[in-house]
Amino acid sequence: MKQNKYDNDEFFDKYSKMERSINGLAGAGEWHVLKKMLPEFKGKRVLDLGCGFGWHCQYAVENGADSAVGIDISEKMLKEARNKTKFDNIKYICMPIEDINFPKDSFDIVISSLALHYIQSFEDICNKISDCLSSGGEFVFSVEHPIFTAYGTQEWYCDKDGNHLHWPVDRYFTEGVRKSNFLGEEVIKYHKTLTTYLNTLNKTGFEILEIIEPQPEEKLLDTIPEMKDELRRPMMLLVAARKR
Repeated sequence: MKQNKYDNDEFFDKYSKMERSINGLAGAGEWHVLKKMLPEFKGKRVLDLGCGFGWHCQYAVENGADSAVGIDISEKMLKEARNKTKFDNIKYICMPIEDINFPKDSFDIVISSLALHYIQSFEDICNKISDCLSSGGEFVFSVEHPIFTAYGTQEWYCDKDGNHLHWPVDRYFTEGVRKSNFLGEEVIKYHKTLTTYLNTLNKTGFEILEIIEPQPEEKLLDTIPEMKDELRRPMMLLVAARKR
């Protein structure tokens, strides 16, 4: 299912006020880990799937990439990305991630940040990435952790006073649709097990280089109170892989 909540005015306004929307990569709790997993950009052609405001495309070009292409389903997100971008060698394309169909050897690096859990078939998108990635090219992505997506509601189990008691995990091995509430809207995500993520990469021609379940950067624990809850269960899964 190709969904686009971000072109809804109210939803987009709420999203634009989030820490990572205002402060970019510096406001993302996982960035201090993800940036260390990224390959050398100098002279490379980069594809960003689910590029949002274009932060990763800009980072790639700032660090020497020859070009960057950002894909996103939301016109509003891409309008903001274009407003923020000062580089001529960054191109933004409005389309669903599932619809990419680039020629072979189009890119040297593919990045995706917190987008692929909205995609029903991880195998299909891995095959498409492998097709357009150069030999030895790298694929680095983040998704919501399977422990975070398993139950579906993505809400803490609380006591009568609203204190967070624990994070519910259920139906872990039942993959598929999960409906959660994000910024007041029902959002459809696709739960996949850790086994599916990792074995699919192997099956589609990738060598796994690194797997990290990141904890928030220490300085964010002091500035964003809710970040401390992220130390109680993994919210994200970060993976770096190389095309064999």
